[in-house]
Amino acid sequence: MQKITDNVYVETDFSGCNVSFVVTNEGVVMIDTPMVPADAVRWRNDIAKYGTLRYIINTEPHIDHFAGNCFFDGTIVAHEGTREAILNASIEQVKGMLTSMTPEGSTPLDDFSFSPPSITLSKHLTLYLGKHTFKLINLPGHSPYQVVVYVPEEGVVFTSDNVVNGTPPFLHQALPYEWLESLKHMQQLEANVLVPGHGDVCDRSYLSIMSNTIQTWIDAVSGAIDKGMSLEETQNTISVLDLRDERAKQIQDMNVAHLYEVLKK
Repeated sequence: MQKITDNVYVETDFSGCNVSFVVTNEGVVMIDTPMVPADAVRWRNDIAKYGTLRYIINTEPHIDHFAGNCFFDGTIVAHEGTREAILNASIEQVKGMLTSMTPEGSTPLDDFSFSPPSITLSKHLTLYLGKHTFKLINLPGHSPYQVVVYVPEEGVVFTSDNVVNGTPPFLHQALPYEWLESLKHMQQLEANVLVPGHGDVCDRSYLSIMSNTIQTWIDAVSGAIDKGMSLEETQNTISVLDLRDERAKQIQDMNVAHLYEVLKK
């Protein structure tokens, strides 16, 4: 666990997304929840040392950001689309995945369940707790339902997977051009510290790197479309990632399949 400002703590080593919490003088606000039950219990115990957990913010509709909700008390807040994703997710499928990731003898999954948000937003929502302000902004990109959390008192933005550091972005639900605009919007926020969805904490200069990464994907796929390539030809021709890695090849094929459909239109 890293202390990145006076009141903000981040864990970047759990399986799944980065998770964070902000300590206020009236309780704690957590951003995303650990996916693996053993990590969730450990994180819950860590947070309890700093105060009562008041709010949980899920920044996106993907399992690694919300699977651990059930291990925590506190009011859950997320985008309306994230609530729908949680309500429609398969408990048994997720339990099967988590069982394979859970060490023997650790937290059992018998009581595992999904906890959807009781407060939702479509565009903007502001939470006030103690002396802190939490500005929740829907900035589409990685998915239509991404929520960025800006805490001006700490100069920190929790970016969701609109920013990932040191790992390839997943574009399977992406809105590519909206993603570029959302990164521009983040540049306008008065924050020097970014907590990405995955990877190390970084500063605002990384936004231009992230923007270049998304533009590279767009250019590669749109260039193939302009040459009249089929989807299969595009997947087999372009090489945005190091394709000697089988996992990278799977990610690239997934990203290209979605981008090809979007950009073809």
